[in-house]
Parts: sequence; structure tokens; C-alpha cells
Amino acid sequence: MKLSVFGLGKLGCPMLAVFAESGYHVVGYDIDPASVEAVNNGKPPVDEPGLQELFERNRERFSATTDVQEAVFQTHASFIIVPTPSGDDAFFLNDFVVKAVAQIGKALKLKSEYHLVVVTSTVMPGSTEVVIKNTLEKASGREVGMNLGLCYSPEFIALGTVIHDMQYPDIILVGQSDEKAGDMLEKIMTKVVKSKPECHRMNFVCAELAKISVNTFVTTKISYANMIAAMCDGLPGADVNVVTSAIGCDTRIGRKCLKGATGYGGPCFPRDNKAFSSLGRKLGVGVQLAEATDAINTNQVQRIAALVQFHVDAGAKVAILGLSYKPDTSVSTESQSFVVATELLQKGFQIVLSDPCCSWCDELEQLKTKGVLFHRDFNEAVAEADAILIMTAWHQYKDLASTLTHLCRSEVTVIDPWRIVAETEKLKKVVIPGKQALIVG
Repeated sequence: MKLSVFGLGKLGCPMLAVFAESGYHVVGYDIDPASVEAVNNGKPPVDEPGLQELFERNRERFSATTDVQEAVFQTHASFIIVPTPSGDDAFFLNDFVVKAVAQIGKALKLKSEYHLVVVTSTVMPGSTEVVIKNTLEKASGREVGMNLGLCYSPEFIALGTVIHDMQYPDIILVGQSDEKAGDMLEKIMTKVVKSKPECHRMNFVCAELAKISVNTFVTTKISYANMIAAMCDGLPGADVNVVTSAIGCDTRIGRKCLKGATGYGGPCFPRDNKAFSSLGRKLGVGVQLAEATDAINTNQVQRIAALVQFHVDAGAKVAILGLSYKPDTSVSTESQSFVVATELLQKGFQIVLSDPCCSWCDELEQLKTKGVLFHRDFNEAVAEADAILIMTAWHQYKDLASTLTHLCRSEVTVIDPWRIVAETEKLKKVVIPGKQALIVG
């Protein structure tokens, strides 16, 4: 069986590589000739840990093209993984998905064999059954059924661990047009995954709602852990790690994503939570829990800024380490680091920023115009700082104590919400948010 992947971005390119790693021959499609050329030259057009290795190991199993008809004619199933940006109402926009579906449908007019179309991009509940299905049928000139399959099957992945998450998912979610389409997709995915996840098959709208419900529930766990951390800030002897480790043992709760630290960010969690809330309001359903989750997350900026104010002298230079929304990715979408930096700047602190691979972005450019310094090497950032705030848990920062000792900067105040700095006895002052015993060393 041969597969095609429509969209060779940060998720589509790893999907192509993972499919190839599973033994499938894969054709990638993208409107960007540079991305297509890069793939055909065996060079991923995006950064993701482990992606280059998969490209090198499976070079003979994949190719790329800017020709939709070529991608459809050579394959039995097409996976659409293109952006679905948020609109003004927080609902996901289907424009790119609909365009891809229409292009595939047009090509299918000239193909007689059965073909499966799989929408992997996250869409709002109700999208696949109505606008996507109607577009596919109109463009292809045939009805979804015996000769044409349609599925909605989103991935549950995070940048930085995309390959692992695709190969070891907790669940395979299949929204199917019919049994034939669902059987084919389940067969494909069973060969792709290396774990043995449950495969849940259902109609389109249930699958669409399940996808955004998962992310909204995860954000609720994160905000709940951060709420506990804020309580621990003011309770003598309290330690959020001890509390969350204990309650996470309860199988009704679980340990995953139950860590008090900084607020969540990224291209999925914030927007999915807002989309879920908007959907509920449209349906006349109370969404106070989702709204509270978002409010608690927003409040983490003030919480972290207040801790800096309390422990660091006014006007001091603060080095903020970590701008990407999580380790092992260059993406800084919705990263709270920039908001914290802006808040501290307004309170009179001098700010220097650092991240090992964060992409240059508008937020960084705007802060630079306000006198904020940026160093790719965190050693340069901490060398001139009076205080250090760790906002992203990059592994490079674990040995920060040794770095500061080498620089003869052991009296620098370190604020470590992620509690990753090792050998804290080397430092004079380490502030650990979420732990009432705030001074270590």
C-alpha cells in the first residue's frame, strides 16, 4: 500500500518519515517548491529531533511533488495535515483543509480505484460531516461510500517529540464515514505504531469533539497543578512536587501533565482550550471550567513576575532562560516567556533573553527594540545577570550551578519554577516556586 501526505510542515514532514519507517512508500505533497526539493534531496525542511535520521534510513521509500494528481494517482490513501488557524471567534478555520480536499477530489475524478482521504488536521466538531465531505463529493463527482472513503484521525503529538508520539500513541482515534474506510485506516495505523494502543472508531463529530476535549482536559491538569504550586508558595513546608507526586498515584488522576511550573503555551493547548470554550458558548453550554483553566494559566505570568519582584532588587538585570514553549523545539508560539519579559520590563527590570534554538519572531523583535538583549548562548546571558529566571526546562540549564561557579557568579539569584537546577548547594540563593522553603543553599 502506498500513502500520500498533503502538507510537509512541522507535522506533515515527520508523518511522511514515520510512514516510510513503517515500510510504506510515501509521496509528499506541498505547494512550496523549496520544501519539495528539500525532501527529494533527503533533507527535512523542518527541524524535529530524529527526523534527519529517519530520512537517511528510509530514503528509497519517499518522494515529494507539487503535483496533486501525481500524489493521488500513485497512492491508495491521502493524509491531510495542513494548518487550521484560529479565527476571530476562536473557531478553527478550515480553508487550507477544504482547499486540499478539493484538489484531491478533482484528481480523483480521473482515477477509478478506491481511495481513502484522511483529515489529520484538527478541525471543529461538525466540519468533516458537512463542509469537508460535501467538498470532497462535489470535487470528485462521487459519493463517499463504496468507492471513496473519508476519515478524521487527528494525531496527539507535541513538537520536539513528534516522531515518538506518532509511533507510541496512547490511542488511535478514527472518525469514519463507513466500516470500509475505518478498516483501511486501522490497518494502516496498526503497522505504523510500535505500541499497542486502543483503536476507537466512531462517527466524525465524536472524533472531532474527542480531539479538542483531550487537549482541554490536559490544560486543566496543568492549570490545576499550577494552582497547587501557588498555594505551596505561601504554606510553610509545602512542596508542589511532593503533593502532585502523591495525588498522581490515584489512577483517577494520573501523573502525566500534573506538574506545577510555568503556564502552558504552544500552537495547540491555548487555542484548543479557547475553541472548546467558544463551541460551548455557541451551544449554550456552561464552559466555566475551561474558562477558569485559561484564566489560571494567564495568571501564571503575574505569579512569576511577583516572585522576581520579591526576591530581586528593583532595576536589576534578569536573564530569562528559555523562549520556546517547551524543550526540543524552536517554536515559541504562545510562550509565556515573552509576556513575563514584558511584565518585568514594565516594572523597571533590565532584561536579557536566551534560548538555544528559538526561531526569531515578532515578540523577540519587539522586545529588542525596547532595549532587551538576546544571546543564543546562555553562558553569555548569565554572565551579565543579577538574577536568572528559568522559563523553559532545557537540559542545558541543569548544570547551571557549575556554570555560575565557573563564572564566579555563585551569588546570583536563580528562580527555578521547573526545579531542574542540580547541585543547588553551589549557589547562594535559589528560589523554587511551588515550594514554601523558597531559599535553598
